[in-house]
Order: sequence, then structure tokens, then C-alpha cells
Amino acid sequence: MYTIIKIVSSAAIIGLVTEIARRFPTYGGIIAALPLISLLSIIWLTAQGQNKVEIQQFMWGVIIGLPATFALLIAVYIAMKNNLHIGFSIGIGIICWGLFLSAQKWLFLIAKL
Repeated sequence: MYTIIKIVSSAAIIGLVTEIARRFPTYGGIIAALPLISLLSIIWLTAQGQNKVEIQQFMWGVIIGLPATFALLIAVYIAMKNNLHIGFSIGIGIICWGLFLSAQKWLFLIAKL
């Protein structure tokens, strides 16, 4: 039952944000930048009985992923500003995201030495 509720509520949020973005692009972007998915995930993890340590580890993963996500968004923005096709722009963003995560992982490994 949780799975169906999660899917429906997530789809509703995405639909609502895209409708707002269609009418008011800047406000839609601001709302999309809210940590809605992270907060919903914490709620669902709690409701399904995950302990605090596992939820904290989840949140740490979100924090670690933020810089790479920022790099992805900047890359897509720049590519689209230069009139590249949306699919190509997203592809560039995903590549930047992966490279950023790889560099970040390498830096964490070096820091632990």
C-alpha cells in the first residue's frame, strides 16, 4: 500500500510543480529546487520503520550529492542558453554530474589517506 501512495503522491507533486512552472517559470524553478523529494523520502523511510542512523546516512548521501546536482543544473542551463537541444543538454548535464561525483569520490579517498 505504501508503494502506491508513494507513487501517486510523487506524481502529484511533479504534476503540480510542472503546472506552476508552465505558468510562472521562475516560481516553478524555485519550487522544484525545494528538497521535496528528500523530505518525502525521510517521511516514507520513517513510516516504514527505518531507524535514525539509516535515515541520517540517507541524508548524508543527499548532502554529498548536492554539489554534483548543482554542476548538472549549471551545465544544462549553459547548454540550453547556447541553443543546444534539450536531450543533448541533459546528456551533457548527466556527464558533468558523473564526472563531478567521480572527482568528489577521489577527493574523499585522498582526504582519508
